Amino acid sequence: MEKAPIPFDAVPVLASLKADDRAALSPLCELKAYEKGARIFEEGDPADRIYFLFVGRVKIVKATPDRDLIIEILGPGEPVGTVAAFERRPFPATAIAIEPCGVVSIPEHDFFALIERRPEITRRLLAGLTLRLITLNKRLADMTGSVEYRMARLFSTLAERIGQKSGEAVFIPLPLSRQEIGDLAGTTIETAIRIMSRWQKENIVETDKKGFLIRNFAALREFAPAE
Repeated sequence: MEKAPIPFDAVPVLASLKADDRAALSPLCELKAYEKGARIFEEGDPADRIYFLFVGRVKIVKATPDRDLIIEILGPGEPVGTVAAFERRPFPATAIAIEPCGVVSIPEHDFFALIERRPEITRRLLAGLTLRLITLNKRLADMTGSVEYRMARLFSTLAERIGQKSGEAVFIPLPLSRQEIGDLAGTTIETAIRIMSRWQKENIVETDKKGFLIRNFAALREFAPAE
């Protein structure tokens, strides 16, 4: 059976590779589909594979004594758990598909053996990982300030990354529960419910069964001014 082509162009970090680097990397890659709710890896698992998401979305979940917290949501083209593989330490959190996903994975040992022979791959990947670390640092910065600020930053970031313009409004095609919103904003479900209810009444953010419609971006920016 002929192997399916690797979707390098769907992953910005891999899309930057030259043709000969792609040819060398392709035999190491494995494509795998995950249904909604499936776990790509568990917190504490050895980071023995490097993952890149090329379709769908994944939530990164950290176990705490009280409950599991959603740290981040990743979308198409983003690396998943790659920093742990580079640092050769266990995955610090669990990756769960929140919709049907497609992932490219590469065995960590084979990958590092390849980049030792092809340092150009290392340079290109490090550029992508640097952007990933910048995103993580920005996410940490977004966890400061008031709850309303954090929730406004959350929706502004989602709008920037996956938003779809609809006239003056922006639709975010990602249905999140109030618990998930609370986790991502670092607050309780009760507070998330209260703020989302008020924003709905004030026609700022409307909840839809398929996601969220930001009707008043100006009001949202008043809670979290653009940097």
